[in-house]
Amino acid sequence: MDSESGPIGRPTIADLTGDNHYATIARANWLTASPQKVLPDVLETEIWDHLEGEDFSFFSLLLLEQLQALERYLWPGYTDDSSNHHVLLIALLVNVKRQEQLPVWPLFAEKPDEFSSFFRRALSLSIDQSLPIKTRTQLLVFLVGAFQSLDSGLVRRECAPLVSIGIWHNLHSDVAREQQIARSAQLQKAWRAAGKKYDNADAAGQGRLRFERSWLYSLLLDFLDKLYEQNISGDQKQDNTVYCERFLEFLCDLQSQLPTRRYVNTLLQDLSLLPAVRLSSLYDDASEDALVRDMYQLLFHYTYFPLEDNSGKQLSKQQFDEAHNARISRLQKVALSLHPEKLKILILANFGSLAQREELISHLEALNDAELVELCKSLSIRASYPDKSIVVQDRPFMVEILASHIERKPFYADIIQHERPILPNEKAIYDKSLLRADEYNGSRPLALPKLNLQYLSVGDHLWRSFTLYRNEAFFEIRKHVEDTIKRLQARTQGGDTRFDGFSKMAIPIGRPAIIDTTPPRVGQEVPAEVKSEVVLDVSRLQPGLRREWESLRPDDVVFLLAVHPAETEKRLTNGHKHEPSAEKVGLKALRCAEVINVLDENGRVLRRDQAARDDNERPRQRRLLLKLDAAEYKKDKARADTGKGDVYENINLVVRRRSRENNFKAVLESIRQLVLSDAPVPSWLHDVFLGFGDPASASYKRLPNRLKTIDYRDTFLDWQHLIESTAGKVLEPDADADSSFSPPYVLESKGVEAVPAPKTGKKRRRDHPDGPEPAQQSFETYRVSSYKSANTGPYPTDAPKLNSVRFTPAQTEAITSGTQPGLTLIVGPPGTGKTDVATQIINNIYHNFPQQRTLLIAHSNQALNQLFQKIAALDIDERHLLRLGHGEEELSTDANFSKAGRVDSFLERGARYLTEVQRLAATIGAPGAHGSSCETAQYFDQVYVGPMWKRYWDEVAQDGTKEDVVGKFPFYDFFTDTPTPLFTSQESKEQAFEVAKGCERHIRRMFEELADIRPFEILRSQRDKSNYLLVKEARIIAMTSTHSAMRRQEISAMGFRYDNVIMEEAAQITEIEAFLPFMLQAPRQIDSAPAENALQRIVLVGDHLQNAPVIQNAAYRSYANLSQSLFQRLVRLGVPHIMLDAQGRSRPSIADLYKWRYPRLTNLPFTSTAPEFRSANAGLRHEYQFISVPDYKGQGEIEPSPHFVQNLGEAEYAVALYQYMRLLGYPAERITILCAYSGQRALVRDVLAHRCKGNRLFGLPGWVGTVDKYQGEQNDYVILSLTRTKTPGFLRDLRRLTVALSRARLGLYVLGRKEVFEGNLELREGFARFWERGEKLSLVLNEMWPTNRDVDAKVESTEMESVEHLGQYVAEMTKAKVEQLRTRGKEVLPPVVESEVGRVEGEEDDDETGALAGDDGAMDEDGTTA
Repeated sequence: MDSESGPIGRPTIADLTGDNHYATIARANWLTASPQKVLPDVLETEIWDHLEGEDFSFFSLLLLEQLQALERYLWPGYTDDSSNHHVLLIALLVNVKRQEQLPVWPLFAEKPDEFSSFFRRALSLSIDQSLPIKTRTQLLVFLVGAFQSLDSGLVRRECAPLVSIGIWHNLHSDVAREQQIARSAQLQKAWRAAGKKYDNADAAGQGRLRFERSWLYSLLLDFLDKLYEQNISGDQKQDNTVYCERFLEFLCDLQSQLPTRRYVNTLLQDLSLLPAVRLSSLYDDASEDALVRDMYQLLFHYTYFPLEDNSGKQLSKQQFDEAHNARISRLQKVALSLHPEKLKILILANFGSLAQREELISHLEALNDAELVELCKSLSIRASYPDKSIVVQDRPFMVEILASHIERKPFYADIIQHERPILPNEKAIYDKSLLRADEYNGSRPLALPKLNLQYLSVGDHLWRSFTLYRNEAFFEIRKHVEDTIKRLQARTQGGDTRFDGFSKMAIPIGRPAIIDTTPPRVGQEVPAEVKSEVVLDVSRLQPGLRREWESLRPDDVVFLLAVHPAETEKRLTNGHKHEPSAEKVGLKALRCAEVINVLDENGRVLRRDQAARDDNERPRQRRLLLKLDAAEYKKDKARADTGKGDVYENINLVVRRRSRENNFKAVLESIRQLVLSDAPVPSWLHDVFLGFGDPASASYKRLPNRLKTIDYRDTFLDWQHLIESTAGKVLEPDADADSSFSPPYVLESKGVEAVPAPKTGKKRRRDHPDGPEPAQQSFETYRVSSYKSANTGPYPTDAPKLNSVRFTPAQTEAITSGTQPGLTLIVGPPGTGKTDVATQIINNIYHNFPQQRTLLIAHSNQALNQLFQKIAALDIDERHLLRLGHGEEELSTDANFSKAGRVDSFLERGARYLTEVQRLAATIGAPGAHGSSCETAQYFDQVYVGPMWKRYWDEVAQDGTKEDVVGKFPFYDFFTDTPTPLFTSQESKEQAFEVAKGCERHIRRMFEELADIRPFEILRSQRDKSNYLLVKEARIIAMTSTHSAMRRQEISAMGFRYDNVIMEEAAQITEIEAFLPFMLQAPRQIDSAPAENALQRIVLVGDHLQNAPVIQNAAYRSYANLSQSLFQRLVRLGVPHIMLDAQGRSRPSIADLYKWRYPRLTNLPFTSTAPEFRSANAGLRHEYQFISVPDYKGQGEIEPSPHFVQNLGEAEYAVALYQYMRLLGYPAERITILCAYSGQRALVRDVLAHRCKGNRLFGLPGWVGTVDKYQGEQNDYVILSLTRTKTPGFLRDLRRLTVALSRARLGLYVLGRKEVFEGNLELREGFARFWERGEKLSLVLNEMWPTNRDVDAKVESTEMESVEHLGQYVAEMTKAKVEQLRTRGKEVLPPVVESEVGRVEGEEDDDETGALAGDDGAMDEDGTTA
């Protein structure tokens, strides 16, 4: 939480409550008990004129927004008679809210008619050329926001008619229009319906329809005029440029969503908009890297994206080329009919030559102007614009139109493959378009694709994701490189570069040695491989840091830098105020390399045991064997051969990144490979994923393969639980059973077919803009049956593990949906048991579908491990569990579930079973070494054991008595070690029979497992064993989303198959990282049918009302929406989701603090009855409280460096409160200190280190970190520091506030500044309950933890007036505690076990010191050199 988008200057509490002009107006007009009516003088003179005089400064607009001008004044006072200024102010404040990522459209929902009127007024003003261009630009921003919010029915109803088929009335000719309409019957039907609607409308309705038809066309013509406008002042030209940039953004948005693109694309191509832009004076005058040119390129990409606009079908490379060849063929035919002699060479030319722009233009030189116009008309290309247009329509313009129409357009996949390198160089990370994103403040658009509700195709989604992920990766690399160079303090002296500082992420090096260059492969031009060796001087590094360098893994990317800063006294500038960042840090070159191996100083591959042995010997060198970026090496070699210098001569630094941050190459390669492979999405998911059609079409109720019978096994604990969980359904007990019986339950639906999709005609869409009304509820009927669970064996380990969670009805519904095929979305508010639900779904799938395999995905290792530990505790054979990635070591289970651990486990189990086989052979008198291998054991089973069982069952099955069942049992001697006798005298024949069956199952399971283990005996290499385990043996495979993205190619190439994906923390995973797990297997093809993705079910579990994926760059996060998760998008699209509605984490009173975000949330009964929830917090009056912390030593919040916000008063208060709780006996591990900012986390850590670390009275809390990093975690007591004293900052994002308020189980104590948060509209409900209690910490004296006081008991309390007051009180308590211990003779306190408590988020990230060893290597206890 370290960066905030937007301008630097933001309104503070002083601005909101002081004598600021707008604050004064607000208090007089709408911040009153009864807001006044909108007065024209106030609106126009006091607000509009002032804003206009300030050039509509963002500061003033944001101030008005925070003063609630929109909610309490402008919108309530809007009527049809409101002035234009009124409309414009509403639009301006809507823009501010959207830029601040605040919800805006719900505000208008209660007055849809007024909103329609307002929107029409805004549309009319947008084409009013009498308005200043800056005002129209703001209206354009408003419209951009509207067309990005088509998930709102209110907005969609207004926007949809503007881009409907009616805009085709503006095509240049009736012939052109008829050609377009004739392409499909659907278009013909839509055109007839539009004409009928117009004919049936009254005069006012027809006027409205004419406006809708012409609005976009008028806007386009005006845009073209702005492009060609000349003889204007510099300021006007700048304003025109900003307007045109925004308009290009608007067109890109229209072209990037199928519902808006379907008819708009035809109109834009009919207008020849792209050629017109390219030839305009504004485009021509712009520099090569100007924003308007980049926006043009983005629009070019969308306009010519390979898509059939009407059907939405993406064209393959072959279809794309065929369509292009068809255009050339038509040109040749028209040329033959019009000018057979003049264009003879063109007519005879091949398609490849005519696809080249220059070649085509040379052929057209033979025609005069009139003939060019005639050629355009014959090709149905617009040859003229309205007379009032100032577009220059000369010969170059006509040639450009023809060339643009005919030339070959690049295929998006080819661009990704050949023009978007994955490994950056110094030019790539300092590209102007990337630097522009760093400076983004919302005032101008960016030439970036946006992630929104819909995508044109799967290929479009992958292209956008690749572009944005690559940009984000390059941004992070640049920041890391700059930070590293800054720490190294490079300087140039006498022509040499020296490094006076230190960074543990970099080591100065000499020139890399190129040791091998492999020739290019067939069909390629770059070397197949370029090997280089770099020598690292590690002699002065501490052992821990040296081991970090030695632990570099194969394929890790390192960066080779040439850092040569200019000498300060000789540095020259060209008059610019700021130098490029690369020049500032002295970066001359950057090259990427992949690690092949880490070598010792003798050139041998470093072994792990050797690295540990070298800790005492202090090695002087390590060598990195690297694979250089071959494409860059070829360019560098060519440059050096021409005498322009050798880049590698200047390289003097190698930089690494932490492995968890350095996976960009593998992820980008996975995305690129998917783009090139054209792998299909599951057919049942395709339309929903892209955002088309019926949002419910992928849910199990709409699928034809819906399961009619499900064995719920241990989901229901008893009959009453079943009844409670199936409210609204009719249950019919099986005819052979009693009215109620014990689990397990099998539910069979009676006569249920797939529910058809609701009709979505135009009238229905108009009457119900937010979707169809829910169908009348029909009660489903289920036949309930049961069965007797089979005896699994005589040993306790044979007994199945059963679920003990009493699932709520909502949880049961989620489990049912997840067990069924299709898409399931489960929204889990804090503490509602998301993980338990996911675990039970996995359990049901595992037992109902023994042949299916399930892939578990989570955002973090921690969440994945929590889920995996619960799975391991269920009735799932551990040999079918596999955990991939590097987080397995954190699992707190006895077994090792990594690939290597699973292989070892198989072999260990095999050895154990073979011993049992040998024992079994001895007990039945079978001679031979039957337990020597899995193969001999299988032979033994077939020859001895199997026939013995068959003879036994033949003898006792028919007329055998109980005595026969017991007496003839052939394996008595083998089962002599059972904890209880096999057979008892009280047993019936049937019971004895079942015991014998259990013994057979026990033996049979042993031989089945040995059969599964046999391949591990045959396979020799560890790699083959591990791959076999993944591909054949494991049925539940867990990995993080990042691991699946990184290893996608490798896993797919193995032939890995799976049927189900269950994703935890889905709302915290970026779209692309959520999508890649669906594509880890090659598509399956049956006969001649198209290849199909075999996924049967996808379960996404998350909470979109909590934190979103973490994106570092503010522009990519807010403008491009890269922080959007697939989970959030599907919820926005209206995909059915199940909301878990009962929490069991917190006291009900604490849950009420965030319940306003989840209106249906209830509390499980035990949260009101369990002793820990009923008991008060010892020494504290309230179980939750907001403590207003005043300035400490004259200061509130400070910002030592950008976005590094700290508040010493709150840090001291948090630590003092922690000390107070520890003195009362609270366990340290049950207390968490959370901070809103990482700067505050660092400060709290410092205060803790000073006051508590090593002090046996206190020790360190269980966790100290930021709110963002604590999602998914909980603790009994949470101390929360909000940090801010001027503005709410990041907490205006309600998702963060929800996380912050929902981490505590028993006690929550929030430190902040009341006046900052109480007046904020968005935060009002979140803090309302806090204000009911005093804002000074209320202590209950003479009480120790735990207390018997009831949480609701009335008790006297003492208030702490300030930080100093609490600190003094704690100091006195500490002194008294020490004296008391001395009096009792306990001078030595028990030590605090720091390894068990005191987890501090990001501790290793902040430590860049103490990594160099001294000459003698002597170390103090804290790890620094003595």
